[in-house]
Amino acid sequence: MTPLVLPDVALAPLLPIAITLLGAIAATLLGFFMPRRAITIVSMVALILAGVSMVTLWNGGLTSFGGSLQADNVALSLGLIIVLGSVMALLVSFDNASRARLAFPEFDAMLMYAVTGTLLIAFSGDLVTMLIGLEVMSLSGYVMATLQDSRRAEESGMKYFLLGAVGSAILIYGIALVYGATGTFSYVGIRDATAGLAVQNVGILVVGALMLLCGFGFKVALAPFHQWTPDVYGGSPTTVSLFLSTVVKVAAFAGMLRVFGGAMQNVPAWAGVLQILIVATIVIGNLGALFQTNFKRLMAYSAVAHTGFLALTLLGNPATGGPALTYYLLVYTLMTAGALAVVSALQRSEAAFSLDDMRGLFYRHPAYAVALAVCLASLAGLPPFAGFMGKYLAFQASFQAGYVGLTLIAAMGSVAALIYYLRPAMLMFMPDRTPAREFSGERTPTTAAVVLGVVGVTVLGILPNIAYGLVADPAIWTLLAGR
Repeated sequence: MTPLVLPDVALAPLLPIAITLLGAIAATLLGFFMPRRAITIVSMVALILAGVSMVTLWNGGLTSFGGSLQADNVALSLGLIIVLGSVMALLVSFDNASRARLAFPEFDAMLMYAVTGTLLIAFSGDLVTMLIGLEVMSLSGYVMATLQDSRRAEESGMKYFLLGAVGSAILIYGIALVYGATGTFSYVGIRDATAGLAVQNVGILVVGALMLLCGFGFKVALAPFHQWTPDVYGGSPTTVSLFLSTVVKVAAFAGMLRVFGGAMQNVPAWAGVLQILIVATIVIGNLGALFQTNFKRLMAYSAVAHTGFLALTLLGNPATGGPALTYYLLVYTLMTAGALAVVSALQRSEAAFSLDDMRGLFYRHPAYAVALAVCLASLAGLPPFAGFMGKYLAFQASFQAGYVGLTLIAAMGSVAALIYYLRPAMLMFMPDRTPAREFSGERTPTTAAVVLGVVGVTVLGILPNIAYGLVADPAIWTLLAGR
């Protein structure tokens, strides 16, 4: 008689995802008899509990479902960044939902389902789990982008859906080719099969890897797959733009780190193609931002440029590139969410600010003007703010891996970015006698998100080891790469 083999269903690694999913279900059901603000509080409590559960799992290295779900320190650190960005988005939505015409519980439910998908990606141990998380995240994101009753939101959401569907199709086909070449979906199995390229058809494997790179390129907005980004970030409600530009980007890079930093690190060709995409992304992102007059579209092109800087870390050795990517994603979340939170606090309509509207902001709202200036300085990579250290670590990882020319191009792109970051910063401190054009109502929760972003980029810039020291253990990243 064949002995009964019990499935590997450890509950502890599932806890952060399960708590978030329960929060999403609660937001769905409570919407029938609770006000929207109460549901937002319930959602934030669920996210905080999920974050606490991740802290308790630190250094545990637990897995579930035969390794399909991994609660290692890589997943936990990225998961905590996802929770942070999600909480900041909910804080902003607390005040902004009515003005953005999003004051209904379905928004919180969709956001929580999206967060569940992002955590699945970060915790994934194989390509199937990663794909499930990616689709849950993407489908929820499509709905969030179109929830606002306006033509701008509908157009941006439709563009996001169509291009996102193309990206997902390419990604799925790439997964099929990788499986055909290696016979496994597991990251560990793919890593072992490709260690000496001892696969029957290297050509299929390379094509699959390149298709995976293209599919992820849509999700993180690598050029030329970035076309949806300016329209979606600019046309969506600011809260949704904040979520898409931070939480979704973190999750997509978590998937790329798992696939290219671990499972397929030894597969040829993808690194060379990624170098070309990085150069195109940095050039197009910076050039696009130079000509923007709307602040949200400027931030969209800024997000494209930062995607190029973030992708540099994937070319580095996992022991240096992994911690650099994690630290940079944390800093990017804080400074981008902080800047968009200021916009959300002050804008009268979802069209947001034009740069001319920002003239003299310091004389009308000095605290918000200073906070936005800090976030912009950090995005530009100016010391002593954390954006400087994030870019430095990314450049260091690329340079030490031998990509000297690429690192120099990225550094020049970072210098060029000073032009479009300093322009709104200078306008805010110029005298202006015109009447105030900002929203004048209550915005305390949004202010809390702004303070969190500003304090975070300042403290992490002065004391980077508070975060970097936690993830810089080489043992974490050598295990990811199987060394």
